[in-house]
Amino acid sequence: MTEVIRPIERPVPLRQTVYDALVELIVNGVLRPGQRMVEAELARRLGVSRQPIREAFHRLQAEGWVDLRPGQGAFVHTPTDAEVTQLLDVRALLESEAARLAATAATPEQVASLRAIWQDGVDALEAEDPERIVAANGRFHAQVRAISGNLVLAELIGLVDRRVRWYHRQVAQARGLESWNEHAEIIDAIEAGDADRAAAVSRRHTEHTKRAYTAATESGDP
Repeated sequence: MTEVIRPIERPVPLRQTVYDALVELIVNGVLRPGQRMVEAELARRLGVSRQPIREAFHRLQAEGWVDLRPGQGAFVHTPTDAEVTQLLDVRALLESEAARLAATAATPEQVASLRAIWQDGVDALEAEDPERIVAANGRFHAQVRAISGNLVLAELIGLVDRRVRWYHRQVAQARGLESWNEHAEIIDAIEAGDADRAAAVSRRHTEHTKRAYTAATESGDP
C-alpha cells in the first residue's frame, strides 16, 4: 500500500510576517494615510531588525500600500478618489453576485447566522466601537460569500478584502445605522430567496459606501 506523503510544514518567513503586520497596522488605522513610517521605530515595535522592515516597504510600495519618497522615506499611501471608485466598483460586481447566489442557496441556519452577525454590528455601532464595527462588517460579507457556495468568487473578493476594509474603516461610523439597515435588507432578500433583490440591494450598499468615502475625502476627514 502506498503511504501518504505529507508536506513538510514550514514556518512563515519573517519577511511575510512583517509584511502582514504592517498591512494590518495600515488597515486598522494605527498607521494613517500620509503618515511617515520610521524604520527604526517599526522594527522596535515589531521586535525585528530593520532589514525585513525595509524589504516589506518595497513590497508594500509595489502593492499600493506605501509611497517611497527619495530622500524622505516611506509614507502610508493616501488613496485617490479614482482608486477607491475603481476598487469599490469591482467589489460591487462581486458582492452583488455573491448575494444573488446566496439567495438561491441559504438555509435557515445560515440566515440565522447572518442575523447574529447583524446584531453584533448594530451593538458595536451603539457602543461606538469602530474596530468591532469593521470586524462585524467583514464577517457579514464573508458569510454571504460562504453561503453563495462559489469558491472562485469568494477567492476573488478576498483579493480586495483588505483594501476594502481599509476604506470602510474610515467611513464605518459615518455610514452608521444606514449601512446596517442595508445589511438587514440583504438578509431579508436572501431569506426570501429573491436573488434579483439581494443583488440590487448589495450593489446599492456598496454605492453608498463609495459616496460616503468621497464625501469624507472632500471634507478632509479620512
